[in-house]
Amino acid sequence: MAALRLSFNSTRIKHPITNSNFTSPTKIPFSDFSTPHKNLRNLHFRPPRSVSESSVSSTPLPTETGQTKIPDDDEESDADDDPTAELCYLDPETDPESLTEWEVDFCSRPILDIRGKKIWELVVCDNSLSLQYTKYFPNNVINSVTLKNAIVSICDELGVPLPEKIRFFRSQMQTIITRACNELGVKPIPSKRCLSLLLWLEERYETVYTRHPGFQKGSKPLLSLDNPFPIELPENLYGEKWAFVQLPFSAVQEEVSSLRTRFSFGASLDLDLLGIEVGDKTLIPGLAVASSRAKPLAAWMNGLEVCSIEADTSRACVVLSVGISTRYIYATYKKTPVTTKEAEAWEAAKKACGGLHFLAIQDELDSDDCNGFWLLLDLPPPPV
Repeated sequence: MAALRLSFNSTRIKHPITNSNFTSPTKIPFSDFSTPHKNLRNLHFRPPRSVSESSVSSTPLPTETGQTKIPDDDEESDADDDPTAELCYLDPETDPESLTEWEVDFCSRPILDIRGKKIWELVVCDNSLSLQYTKYFPNNVINSVTLKNAIVSICDELGVPLPEKIRFFRSQMQTIITRACNELGVKPIPSKRCLSLLLWLEERYETVYTRHPGFQKGSKPLLSLDNPFPIELPENLYGEKWAFVQLPFSAVQEEVSSLRTRFSFGASLDLDLLGIEVGDKTLIPGLAVASSRAKPLAAWMNGLEVCSIEADTSRACVVLSVGISTRYIYATYKKTPVTTKEAEAWEAAKKACGGLHFLAIQDELDSDDCNGFWLLLDLPPPPV
């Protein structure tokens, strides 16, 4: 795998080393990293179907005479436009048995009920948005029992089995969600890799919450996302060399597609679903890490729910975010005007790509193959 790299000398993650790079390195000017790319993330959320379309029940409505009434187009349109409507949808072309992993948010919304209290909402989906479910709750019934019963109701209403895993991104809800999952035999996974859910919440804020009659403009999220100070990296996660690099998007796609065929560690993203349009020649920034123990390093990393990488120019370090709120000092470099400029260029390239970037783990920085490859997306926190 050939890659382009920044021109400054990379350093050991833990100890000083000589210059490191990917296969056939080519030095590039800063401007290549900073040039904006067009048509990236034109859509923040592009579900496979209209969300509002899914909010209409497919069950015929009974009339006063007991006869079944099929809703006409006008009635369905009115339901579509109702911001108070709840959603219960399963793509009819989806095999229910394939929905083994769900993404869940259970939190208050910037909406007041008739008592003047914030309404809570359960939002559930899978990463392909084949399953979509929402339900409002008063604030006095928020507990693990309510959540457990709601999860069971989803399975009953949609005819799907309990998932094997449930991902969630709010640390404040970890106790409630974990307890509900444990009682159902479902594995809870705290992770910000709930990208479909995060983008759906962003979309719902604009199209649903702001149109709700109880919407409170300027209301701050009750459960804000954590962004703690980065801590020291555990010993087993240290590599030996690292480098800021960038790959054409076509090469990134090849690495992602080879994850299964080579049984490598890592994770991919459904960019089409997420609404990210990237040209094949677009350069995607990434971080390459080399280690003589690359395979076990990739295996350890694979269990961490890797979320994003950040070049922190103020501290002259690279920060790795995993899980919900864990941030590690993944690497450091000597702070100079040159290295600061290059780190800023890497961050600018990530921003120009709509937050898209990657992490690659190899035996050597000039290896042809990766032992681990993670396609990552740096997203701002949802507005709710």
